[in-house]
Amino acid sequence: MSAVAYAVVREEPPIVYAADSIDILQRLLALEVVARSVPTDLDPKARDRMRKALLDERWADAVVEWIDTTGIAIDVYTHLHVYSDDDLPSDLIGAQLQFAPLYRD
Repeated sequence: MSAVAYAVVREEPPIVYAADSIDILQRLLALEVVARSVPTDLDPKARDRMRKALLDERWADAVVEWIDTTGIAIDVYTHLHVYSDDDLPSDLIGAQLQFAPLYRD
């Protein structure tokens, strides 16, 4: 079973980003969310702090500054299991189902 880190940007509609680690997710949010901001829509001091954080490769700091400035929440989850056929083989599901709580009575 593998896992991914993901984030939900609480815009309307919400946008979901996924990556194979929290480090990659932070870089992704920095590039796709923070760096795509329109500079004239931001407070100049906050904009400069975001730019500095990005140039210093402080991805999480840039994202936090963006959240504080825009007021748009980003929920970050560090570990979502991704199931494959190896984890849930179809030939064993029937045997596993009979032991599930739904069948205990």
